[in-house]
Amino acid sequence: QVQLVESGGGLVQAGGSLRLSCAASGRTFSNYAMGWFRQVPGKDREFVATINWSGDTTYYADSVKGRFTISRDNAKNTVYLQMNSLKPEDTAVYSCACGNWVLRTPKSYPYWGQGTQVTVSS
Repeated sequence: QVQLVESGGGLVQAGGSLRLSCAASGRTFSNYAMGWFRQVPGKDREFVATINWSGDTTYYADSVKGRFTISRDNAKNTVYLQMNSLKPEDTAVYSCACGNWVLRTPKSYPYWGQGTQVTVSS
């Protein structure tokens, strides 16, 4: 079992930046791929970014490529999502997830955090 706790969400103006953190506990964090997803009410959960166990392989959704950066610190059992040039359409609940592979589908991740709200005002 892996427990995940996100932090760093909040309200920011368009063009601003936020850094989300996801702290993991339980099983060996460095064994797992980590992903970030987001969801708005009434819509399906959307893939944002994923990173492999060592941090040398990352994938991004086209909508965030060039603006968001996923990274991890295995010594701190933490994965980050640096979000720059934020847009109102980035407003969502952001959740981190833990799984075995760097995949874009939510079903591939068995462990999830509770989520943190990001609101971008225009």
